[in-house]
Amino acid sequence: MSDREPPRRRVPRPARPDRSGGRRPPGPGSGPVRRAAPPPRVIRLGSPRPRLRMVGLALTLVMLVFVVRLLQVQAVDASAYAAKAEQNRYVVHTLTAQRGEITDRTGVALATSVDAYDITADPTLFTREQLRVDDGPEQAAALLAPILGQDQEEITRKLRPKDKDLRYVRLAGRQTPQVWKQIKDLRSALAGRAQTDKGTANVLAGVLAEPSSKRVYPNGDLAAGLLGFVNAEGKGGGGIEQQLDEQLAGEDGKIRYAQSGGHQVPTVGSTETPAVPGVDVELTIDRDIQWAAQNAITEQVEESRADRGYVIVQDTRTGEILAMANSPGFDPNDLSTADATAMGNAALQDAFEPGSTAKVMSMAAVLEENVATPGTHVVVPNRLHRGDRLFRDDIDHATWYLTLNGVLAKSSNIGTILATGQLGKDQARANRVLHEYLRKFGIGSYTGLGFPGETKGILAAPNTWSTSQQYTIPFGQGVSINAMQAASVYSTIANGGVRVEPSLVRGQQGPDGQFTPAREPEKTRVVSEKTAKTLARMLESVVDDEEGTGTKARIPGYRVAGKTGTANRVDPATGKYRGYTSSFAGFAPADKPRVTVYCAIQNATEGSYFGGQICGPVYKKVMEFALKTLQVPPTGTPPAKLPVTFKP
Repeated sequence: MSDREPPRRRVPRPARPDRSGGRRPPGPGSGPVRRAAPPPRVIRLGSPRPRLRMVGLALTLVMLVFVVRLLQVQAVDASAYAAKAEQNRYVVHTLTAQRGEITDRTGVALATSVDAYDITADPTLFTREQLRVDDGPEQAAALLAPILGQDQEEITRKLRPKDKDLRYVRLAGRQTPQVWKQIKDLRSALAGRAQTDKGTANVLAGVLAEPSSKRVYPNGDLAAGLLGFVNAEGKGGGGIEQQLDEQLAGEDGKIRYAQSGGHQVPTVGSTETPAVPGVDVELTIDRDIQWAAQNAITEQVEESRADRGYVIVQDTRTGEILAMANSPGFDPNDLSTADATAMGNAALQDAFEPGSTAKVMSMAAVLEENVATPGTHVVVPNRLHRGDRLFRDDIDHATWYLTLNGVLAKSSNIGTILATGQLGKDQARANRVLHEYLRKFGIGSYTGLGFPGETKGILAAPNTWSTSQQYTIPFGQGVSINAMQAASVYSTIANGGVRVEPSLVRGQQGPDGQFTPAREPEKTRVVSEKTAKTLARMLESVVDDEEGTGTKARIPGYRVAGKTGTANRVDPATGKYRGYTSSFAGFAPADKPRVTVYCAIQNATEGSYFGGQICGPVYKKVMEFALKTLQVPPTGTPPAKLPVTFKP
């Protein structure tokens, strides 16, 4: 092994700092010389001012446009835009006032109102933009027409108006809650289907409803001619409904609110003017007596196959009308089935020649003028020649020897002509006297009821009476009256000769509950109490005496005063005589009168046409019912027995 020392390792020295700026001179063992990297290149940006100017200019122009538009909206056209916004945002609806009730004298409702709805729509909600279908109005109309009972094309026309900005149309008025519920249910079903089926449109979304009221008549056709009806616009169309429409209707209110999509926005608030309900009207009519009168006249009109008939029941002391019935009638709840010729109140609107029931006025004049007494003898031939006419009674007969009472009991035309001829020194004077009494009884004047369409009849001035009228007017031909006038004549006799103006309204009750009675009726002395009592006894002979023409009107237990009538009838269609007016008028009890009943039947074509035969039984039925209803006690004295005939 060598003694020599191993070689030592060379440890490299640390490099000296290069103080030559990175460049060392080449030396032995040195590598290639590296060049220094060039300094980074500096990029200079263009000036930003031009672009800032352009952006600023653009913003300035935009702001200028906004400013100009704001000036236009807020200054130049501010009012117009405000009005348009107000119109589109706010809606105003009428709040229909509750119509007052009409009741009978006991408070039973004859006409009342129930909750209902006016079905409306917003046409702007049926456009393609809203429903995304072209035939939205047509689809909606097809669904609504059978529910509302209206024409489909008419509904379509309302939902597609010419005015594209129209936001309210009325599809149907005064529909029942059931109708509105049916529409709501159908609308809800369509809405549910539209959520699951995107191809289904809720074409009823724009159908709305407004609370309203509907007029109903709980008793159907009872007293329909008297009550009248309410038309589609909610106005009285006849009868008391028309006569007192202003009081019954009240005052409608208004509500104004913000809406969106056809619905009220509750957070915006609303302004409301409340509706003022109408007053309630209490009539003098008694529902039960009205029912009895209407049934009786309807049965007889049908049995006689007559054109029409009417019955009036009146309180003799107060003039209040307890019943006014017409046949045929109508149901005011359903005017679509009503006969237009039967929708009035014929008892006040028909003018007809009364016939022999008018003889009581002639007898009143004769007695009041003291030209005869009930026992005065009157020789009645089979025919009587006056002027250019030959007069007769309703039957051929040998010469009758009658008292004045008998003339009335047997209803002799000739006897009446002879009796009234004594009213003056000549016929002209007699005519004037009779005319004065007819006027006092209310003939040729309105009754005072103020009823729509009432006729005052026809009573010519006495100096214009033709040769025929001078002799026919005393027995009820050549003069025209209405049924109420005829009833009032007998009530005047029953009331001791004082005519009390007829009345239909007892009073009115306002929304505050205050009842205001009707004004007191006017009273007029027509004949003396003595004459009236004498006439009442004479009228008893018509019913009680076997010679009388009104025996079918007898009522067991009561003394009855009455008079029959059978007159030639003027056909309103031709103006010529055709058929007969059959009638019966009277009051009971004769000794202490309480009720007057008048019945008339026009143009009976089946069976008898004599007033005593077909109207006497009606009078009896109605009078019996009225006396029992009013609890009038039976008569306690025997009937008067005035002589009817005399022996020559």
